[in-house]
Amino acid sequence: MRDLSALISPLLELSLSAGQAIADHYYAPGADQYQSKGDDSPLTQADLASHDILAAGLQQITPELPILSEESSDEDKAKRHDWTTFWMVDPLDGTKEFLARTGEFTINIALIDDHQPVLGIIYLPLTQQAYVGIPGHEARVYRGPMWSYSDLLSRSLVQGSPMTVLASRRHRGPRLQSCLRWLEEHWGEIERDNSGSALKFCQVAAGKGDFYPRYSPCCEWDTAAGQALLEASGGALLGLDGAPLRYNCRDTLLSADFLAMGDPANPLWAQLLASGVGLSE
Repeated sequence: MRDLSALISPLLELSLSAGQAIADHYYAPGADQYQSKGDDSPLTQADLASHDILAAGLQQITPELPILSEESSDEDKAKRHDWTTFWMVDPLDGTKEFLARTGEFTINIALIDDHQPVLGIIYLPLTQQAYVGIPGHEARVYRGPMWSYSDLLSRSLVQGSPMTVLASRRHRGPRLQSCLRWLEEHWGEIERDNSGSALKFCQVAAGKGDFYPRYSPCCEWDTAAGQALLEASGGALLGLDGAPLRYNCRDTLLSADFLAMGDPANPLWAQLLASGVGLSE
């Protein structure tokens, strides 16, 4: 495997370029216009502009590696099972947040090797912040355009203190509610903090949240960069079987339901998984 840290500088500059294109669309007239894709999810000109910039830039940085983007063609997506190492990209994670003008959207870039995310960047276009994780090596937040940085470290759960649970304001189902009730019974006070897109991974990695459960559909490009970031900062992203998520292993690109936590060694999570809460409605 290449020196992954050497990729950070060109990836930051690439994220800055794609993020500027998204910001230009965000502040332009007609930013709320979109077309519906086959799965009824929205597609904006900002999605496409970011995809084009990222695809061209990644091809230049690593011409030997293929790219799987949410906006890749069906033909390219069909080839992915032949790939061992490749880029997995969401050019605009949080398109609904973009359209709702919340500002809570990101660019997600992950390098997948042998079904695992070995590098992840979650970039916030409006604040020019990049959360970067290389498991076993570094977890940092970089601030553009000069790219000063500070280290990230997820926090430990402290018995008797409230647990901050992160969730999307758009996804509130019975399984999530069952999970929250279980936590209140077995942990105590729960504080909710709702935010959109991959920002929740950034909050956990930065020690500003403790737990992010997801029981509603999303895709592998929504989670890969976040998993690398969490693992680099001391956290974990686990499926409901208790194992870290793996990528490009199945026919579908839908991600498995997951639990993201900042303190994976705490026995609470093994208890939650063993309880079966959230496995069914």
